[in-house]
Amino acid sequence: MKKTLWLFGNWKMNHGPAAAEKFFSEWKQLRQQPFAAGIQVTLFVPAVSLAAARDAAAKFDSAVRIGAQNAHWEKSGAFTGELSGPLLQEIGVRDVLIGHSERRQFFGETNESVRKRTEGLLEQGFRVTLCIGENRAEREAGKTKQILLEQLGAVFTSSAGNEPAVCSRYLDQRLLIAYEPVWAIGTGLTATPAQAQEAHSWIREFLAEKCGKDAAAKTPILYGGSVNPGNVETLMSQQDIDGALVGGASLKPADWNSLVLGASKVL
Repeated sequence: MKKTLWLFGNWKMNHGPAAAEKFFSEWKQLRQQPFAAGIQVTLFVPAVSLAAARDAAAKFDSAVRIGAQNAHWEKSGAFTGELSGPLLQEIGVRDVLIGHSERRQFFGETNESVRKRTEGLLEQGFRVTLCIGENRAEREAGKTKQILLEQLGAVFTSSAGNEPAVCSRYLDQRLLIAYEPVWAIGTGLTATPAQAQEAHSWIREFLAEKCGKDAAAKTPILYGGSVNPGNVETLMSQQDIDGALVGGASLKPADWNSLVLGASKVL
């Protein structure tokens, strides 16, 4: 039995303000009871929908948090197209998704830029969900563990290149890790429960080595990659899987409601 389950949805480039309001209105009609104790829900929405989703979520359930899908490490400056921490804080957003595979694949994010975003936003008081994961070629070449440790290692090394910068200050459910095998995102393919558990155990071992067993045990590690109402309970039952980062199934209120209910069974 788990004490806490982190269920996060990523709307990606979907749902403008009107659609965000409609989502929560329909979800309210579907939900017949409050969340089970221990359920933590956050939805990462497009920038234009942050305020509308914030207001709609507050009316639906104050426990639901709204997060941004990306943010810059600097507090202000000449960075056209970026969001800063203070801008997000001004509208009451305290969660940010960093390093998603689509940011790495399509928009030039590197391990170094991901480190700078993670470190900068943690220092500004945000709760950061850090995404890591291997692509299909890396999986088939047996490099999954290597890739995960490289991506984590970049973040857990300070800008000076020495000891981990995030251990003592932020591994207290301020930094969450989301393992997303790239080959399973939006493809309908899903890592088997055993594959997902193995990757999560490697992540937990890394955290224990870098920051100690207590910090590693307290750090939520989420699985993402075609999670849906049909497979969520089995995936969430794995020892080192503390939640899910969900794409497509978070866009429809009926699917999302079913997924939350299914995941709740492991609590």
